[in-house]
Amino acid sequence: MFLSAFFSTGRIIFIILFVLGFGAAIVWGYKEDIKNHERYYKSAGKKVAIYGGLIIAVFLFIRIVFGN
Repeated sequence: MFLSAFFSTGRIIFIILFVLGFGAAIVWGYKEDIKNHERYYKSAGKKVAIYGGLIIAVFLFIRIVFGN
């Protein structure tokens, strides 16, 4: 096994359990907080897409106009 060259069996088990536990905690926390997301962050995805696209467009403009 590839991982056994770098990690002991105990460490591999710990990594697997940690990732599963951390993922479960994230899912549980998100389910608890979803009501607040709907109330306070309405249409936040659209705003992130617009501002992110604007930043990328400005960056590309500067790269094209001023070179490398």
